[in-house]
Amino acid sequence: MSATLRIHTAAWVVPVSSPPLANGAVAIQDGKILAVDSLEVLQKRFPGREVLAHGQVALAPALINAHIHLELAHLAELSHIPHHGSFTQWVTKLLKKRDELGALGPLAQEAARSCMLSQYAMGVTALADIGNTSIGQSLVDDFPGTLLAFHEYLGIGESSLQKNLDRLRLEPPGRLCCGHAPYSTHPVLLTALKKRAETRKQVFPIHTAEPMAELDMLRHASGEMVDFIGARLSKKIVFQSAIGEKEGAIHYLYRLGILNCRTLCIHGIHVSDEEIEIMAAMQAKVCLCPGSNQFLAVGTAPVQGYLKYGILPALGTDSIASNPVLSLWREMSLLAQIKDAPNPALIFAMATMGGAQALGFAHCLGSLETGKNAEILCIPLSEPTPDAPALMSMLVNKMVGREREVKRL
Repeated sequence: MSATLRIHTAAWVVPVSSPPLANGAVAIQDGKILAVDSLEVLQKRFPGREVLAHGQVALAPALINAHIHLELAHLAELSHIPHHGSFTQWVTKLLKKRDELGALGPLAQEAARSCMLSQYAMGVTALADIGNTSIGQSLVDDFPGTLLAFHEYLGIGESSLQKNLDRLRLEPPGRLCCGHAPYSTHPVLLTALKKRAETRKQVFPIHTAEPMAELDMLRHASGEMVDFIGARLSKKIVFQSAIGEKEGAIHYLYRLGILNCRTLCIHGIHVSDEEIEIMAAMQAKVCLCPGSNQFLAVGTAPVQGYLKYGILPALGTDSIASNPVLSLWREMSLLAQIKDAPNPALIFAMATMGGAQALGFAHCLGSLETGKNAEILCIPLSEPTPDAPALMSMLVNKMVGREREVKRL
């Protein structure tokens, strides 16, 4: 026997895929959305059905965090003090602290689990976790929503290439695998990783165009990143220029055949209009991480450029090691503060629909539409919201510190 059809109504309903509805309503049955409209319309369509009134709240789709590193949750102290220095200096601090505390063990495991559950408590229904250890995979069944645990591969040198390729061949068929970044993963390994993901129609996240040092490495085969890798491996590695003087990481990935509709470029800061046009043509996705970018002072992503070419970015928190507060509500607020910031409705769409598109969940998550999962948040309205712009401004700018007040339907 099917579950009872109920109509939920509130001061506002935020479908995301269409404008907010004052005194809107959502009809739900068997965990699926049957219809979204005004209360009057739904009562006529489903006469005699129970109506649950939620009062002064906004009903909106649950959030999607498209980029996080749960296995680094025990390294929170790294973001307690502002970072002053280069990107590779921060990486050096991270690796040192991780060596001190251990990459695995009870401390790392419990911190990751706590971080994961905290995300859910703040309204996140889907997480894309990137890790080098088994921690993310071990938490998949513990997350109340959907956790995608990606096993990330690093290794830029020729000496480790065959070992990594052999390891990749032994991965369980269902495991999600990805490359770390153009500056840290051998191009042959990146190609093999992407080919494997494609045969399984899996999302392929990769850190892209985050530090400027990546461009120095790809363009000139020199600079901070090359020096860091040489010091890390305790030997000099001879690199060759991989792109032209005015080209970037997107050109590099495009020529390797990495870009398509299932590629998720994480950060995407130092990209040109031409590169964004390439991404749009290949239907590649991008995930912005404003909090981490601000902490590491690596720059601000060209949000308006992505929107201009029809790319709706996703949002991610990155790790607590490079972001003092892991909250998508804060990511939205930070994005709203940048120069030429998108309007709040678009920013909220990034944290919901953008994430769903990036992770392959657009058919079931990210907006309130007929047939999608009833993953719906009840967001308390702390101030008068006379119209839709005021509502969206409040959701984007006034929820930091109030994340735990958000409940699920």
